[in-house]
Amino acid sequence: MKLKELLAGLEILSANLDLETEVSGVSYDSRTVRPGDLFVALSGYTVDGHRFIPQALAAGAAAVLCQTPPEGEIPWVRVRDSRRALAVAGANFFGHPAKAMTMVGITGTNGKTTTTYLLKAILEARGETVGLIGTNQNMIGQEILPTERTTPESFELQMLLARMRDAGCTYVVMEVSSHALVLDRVYGVPYKVGVFTNLTQDHLDFHQTMEAYCDAKAVLFRSCETGVVNAADPWTPRLLNGSTCKVITFSSGWGNGAGEGHASKPLGGKDCKENSVSSTDDSRALKAKSPLPRSGNTCKGETLSGIGTADLWSRDAVLEADHVAFTAVCGGVQVPVRVNIPGRFMIDNALDVLGAALALGIPLEESAAVLARVPHVKGRVEVVPTPGKDYTVLIDYAHSPDSLENVLTTVKGFAKGRTIVLFGCGGDRDKSKRPKMGRVAAGAADLVIVTTDNPRTERPADIIAGILPGLEGSETPYEVVEDRVEAIHWAMDHARAGDVIVLCGKGHETYQEVGHEKRHMDEREIVAEYL
Repeated sequence: MKLKELLAGLEILSANLDLETEVSGVSYDSRTVRPGDLFVALSGYTVDGHRFIPQALAAGAAAVLCQTPPEGEIPWVRVRDSRRALAVAGANFFGHPAKAMTMVGITGTNGKTTTTYLLKAILEARGETVGLIGTNQNMIGQEILPTERTTPESFELQMLLARMRDAGCTYVVMEVSSHALVLDRVYGVPYKVGVFTNLTQDHLDFHQTMEAYCDAKAVLFRSCETGVVNAADPWTPRLLNGSTCKVITFSSGWGNGAGEGHASKPLGGKDCKENSVSSTDDSRALKAKSPLPRSGNTCKGETLSGIGTADLWSRDAVLEADHVAFTAVCGGVQVPVRVNIPGRFMIDNALDVLGAALALGIPLEESAAVLARVPHVKGRVEVVPTPGKDYTVLIDYAHSPDSLENVLTTVKGFAKGRTIVLFGCGGDRDKSKRPKMGRVAAGAADLVIVTTDNPRTERPADIIAGILPGLEGSETPYEVVEDRVEAIHWAMDHARAGDVIVLCGKGHETYQEVGHEKRHMDEREIVAEYL
């Protein structure tokens, strides 16, 4: 491919080579450069790729795409932002695969993975071939591909999208992390639908403030046609400020200040069976306490006397040990819904899935029928078999204060005995949430076991020391067992009849990160081997 074709759509500030030059590939890692590649020097947060230009050239790079021209006789092209340039080059190199499929992006602190799996099931029930990109794994139809991060780097993302396109995928549902949005991994991806689940504290080691974290999520809603957003979340007005998309709002009437609501008119003034999508100035289906102010075609962030609106909402919720059920209401349509994952938070997850399906033209009744048939999502309130034992073991990915409280509150609602939580905190990540998670555990569980999660380059004892202040002064008993395997054994040894042990933090993961190494650790295997 000629450089001018690879870089089409980019503002080239300067260059010292002929743009008719042929390149055979693209790389942003000097260790993977092959002869004839264009090497993209990324200005990273910890490492500057410009430092590795000599290694890339030694490996055979044909040219360098950079922000700062290198010295010497080196062929280079200078752009304003090499990260965005990598995203554009990737799309050009693979023939803009996202344009050949309907793209749905899901962002938010919690619920992204569950939302992608449930929406994928709804689309597949219609005979569609669906690609999935997310935390647990990537999928092309039913083919499972390993994943290293929630959202791949832009060039790998375009490569993966090209594989999905070539395999006949018609839809892609993908988790879009805040890191990916800030680092332009999804720059230029045309999303038909963007979904916002919620925003609670996480990743402040990277974003520093909740405002910056919210602003990162907001980028998705300036690049999608329709946004499906949580009307009850207090960050939603800021999220939509400056957005250009149409909006469908949902509310479960609980949590984050939301209250009871009632329907007054259908979505966009039409019956939900017609699958219409409301713009931000004509949706008036629900009144909830958490405001979602609107003005013209964008959310301006004003407060309208504490009164907000939502198009899709729930009522008559029933919470059971193995599922949730409720009635979804959208204008004049009321549909019974069942999801086979317990927890009140699952009502919000189900509503954002139903809202996304509506935005894609799928009636509520059809989506609800599929949700009732979908089995559990791995690592989300997942039951681990314990034959012959009179206690229950659950695995959940909860690794933030909010998600930890959600899962423990859920378990408290059905546990016949004690709720026992085992958790740690990730190393090299937001330290401010450690004592908060300790306080949540002490307030929501009957017995707390503090252990190691993914320590990475931190000492496990130092991470645990950051958690313990949140437990001090509580009457809830706790035990510190640094080794996670030994901690699981301790929990099983001390469980009584009717107790529920909740192993939090690892979820779908089958490894533990120690230093820079991923060591095999599957909690399902640990439990089975110790029985």
